[in-house]
Amino acid sequence: MHQEILKHVTSKIELSKEEQREFVGILTEKNIAKKEILIAPGQAVDCEYYVVKGCLKAYYLDKNGNKHIIQFALEDWWISDFEAFFGNYPAQLYVEAIEDSVLLGLHRDTLETLYKRIPKFERFFRIKTTNAFVALRSRILSSLQKNNKERYLEFCQKYPEIETRVPNYQIANYLGIKPESLSRLRKELF
Repeated sequence: MHQEILKHVTSKIELSKEEQREFVGILTEKNIAKKEILIAPGQAVDCEYYVVKGCLKAYYLDKNGNKHIIQFALEDWWISDFEAFFGNYPAQLYVEAIEDSVLLGLHRDTLETLYKRIPKFERFFRIKTTNAFVALRSRILSSLQKNNKERYLEFCQKYPEIETRVPNYQIANYLGIKPESLSRLRKELF
């Protein structure tokens, strides 16, 4: 199980065998079942999670009870309520398993210790945070500049594995499209 995260990390930074052992030693394994809530609004968020196996979603419920999916996470991705995690605020998001999932948790306090003991991890997480920021900005610009068809095709191109593992109505929600509009689009395209 640790081989996946080590491959993930060492694709960005070089680690000695001792540093690898120290890193995997601070991770906590968490198994969650399909439809189980990992994080709920109001909770303290002291971990971010690396997905070893499975699929999850992060979403916000507005005051009318409407769900707004913000993120999906498959194997080799990280998920949490990152604003709450980094800002030490109560969660605003739900994080829920779409499939039975196996996660590796990294506690905030342990992360700070890791930065001090192995400073190259600051570089690793800076790269991950920068990539996430760029992806978020790209998503915002796409929603402002592109029509439903273009956004859906872009989603399928960027995330082909999500498209096959997540129900269409959830993809529609993520894209800000009505499920029936996505169904019509898929019939037109396929």
